[in-house]
Amino acid sequence: MKINRRTLASTIIIGITGPFVLFAAPGFAQTTDNKSSDAIRPFHVNIPQKKLDDLKRRILATEWPERETVNDQSQGVQLATMQALAKYWATEYDWHKCEAKLKALPQFVTTIDGLDIHFIHVRSKNKNALPIIISHGWPGSIIEQMKIIAPLTDPVAYGGKAEDAFDVVIPSLPGYGFSGKPNATGWDPQHIARAWIVLMKRLGYTKFVAQGGDWGNAVTEQMALLAPPELIGIHTNMPATVPAYVAKALQFNDPPPSGFSADEKHAWNQLDFFYKHGLGYANEMANRPQTLYGIQDSPIGMAAWMLDHDGVSLALMTRVFNGQSEGLTRDDILDNITLYWLTGSSISSARLYWESKLAFFAPKGITIPVAVTAFPDELYQAPKSWTEKAYPKLIYYNKVDKGGHFAAWEQPKIFVDEMRASFKSLR
Repeated sequence: MKINRRTLASTIIIGITGPFVLFAAPGFAQTTDNKSSDAIRPFHVNIPQKKLDDLKRRILATEWPERETVNDQSQGVQLATMQALAKYWATEYDWHKCEAKLKALPQFVTTIDGLDIHFIHVRSKNKNALPIIISHGWPGSIIEQMKIIAPLTDPVAYGGKAEDAFDVVIPSLPGYGFSGKPNATGWDPQHIARAWIVLMKRLGYTKFVAQGGDWGNAVTEQMALLAPPELIGIHTNMPATVPAYVAKALQFNDPPPSGFSADEKHAWNQLDFFYKHGLGYANEMANRPQTLYGIQDSPIGMAAWMLDHDGVSLALMTRVFNGQSEGLTRDDILDNITLYWLTGSSISSARLYWESKLAFFAPKGITIPVAVTAFPDELYQAPKSWTEKAYPKLIYYNKVDKGGHFAAWEQPKIFVDEMRASFKSLR
């Protein structure tokens, strides 16, 4: 996630023999008997054991720095946290459990604008299910949304009603996970938005909704700005609602404007903290992503970089590796980190920050129906007053009690309930 490009601041090589595409990258197999450019090709995950052995070797060979000189997170991810993560990752964690979950899901690849786009696609048994495309961000992946697929597609089995059903499409962003890595510039959120519309139409959907947080929000909002007739509404868990006068005051370190409500003051405080303490990774990736060779070469370096996304998420993950029970488990966290490592996508994913010129938190002028869920531990919990001004066709707003930046991952039940409520009026 970033604030606004620099100011605030691969193509997969495949070998073909007969009807089979042998390799998308080491360990990622695609098969198809249709070679047309718009074909939907089955995708299967199969990571070679030698890659997992190499990962373990690298973890165990980590050159550790000395301990931080403070007793909090103010200098970054603490040594004790990373050593606990490394010990579990190298000695107890089992990637094969995650791989089995992935293999149980129907996955596909299709080529859009010369790039292979990977996606999960689960159709509901309910013929009236509402199609939804859900987009992740950084440092997330399709791993974030795996817990919500079954409740969305089979609501009756998870406390919902048959009419709550969704068909679920979850793509990997270009340069992330199993999607292709762009070998030229131009894959910014606007381009991805256009690609997602092509994907949903290619799947045969004539009516669908879209959802996203972090970069997924940027992509989803850009889809809404394009306003294709098939897109009937969007939902975001990281809405872009910050008024211009608030953004300006934050930029110049001014005091908060007078007359704020309690919710607006809370949002101001969250944004003020993030602007001052949370932009290091975003600025580096927005300006010099190629310089980050260390996170491509060292699994512990990469893991620390990913954990340090925002203070609340880091604190949660630190507690997890200290043995506390939270919305995430150690395996949850390492499934996502390991996916980045095995797909070699640290640098290619970082380039999205360089590509984007968008102001993340500023209203965009969206005119189609919008639903918003404001999670308390998001980078900021968007006040209803700002949200109503940002989205003229706001059809749903709810401020929930639990959840942070990785909402679907941390609080899947709340997230699923919010999807059902958000789009009920559009069915």
